[in-house]
Amino acid sequence: MIKHIVMWKLKDFAEGADRATNAAKMKEKLEACAALVPGTLKFEVALAQPGLEATYDIVLYSAFDSKGALDAYADHPTHQALKPFIGAVRESRQCMDYHI
Repeated sequence: MIKHIVMWKLKDFAEGADRATNAAKMKEKLEACAALVPGTLKFEVALAQPGLEATYDIVLYSAFDSKGALDAYADHPTHQALKPFIGAVRESRQCMDYHI
């Protein structure tokens, strides 16, 4: 199994919207990718919540049964279509993939 965890910090204002609006839109777009490929075992998207510690605005926590499944997700056209929006609204990104 391979875990794929990504965190994004968003710009205060981008694409004609504020951070909260873009975070909600990004969450919706990411959640639409939850069942794109066979081998997706876990796919969870969360926004930073008031009262809880967070240095980033959005996190994706996912697990795939193989590196091949992760690669298929990464290359899927629906996932690829997210990149322009995410690139426009993000200030920074952190990612870590690891086998367990």
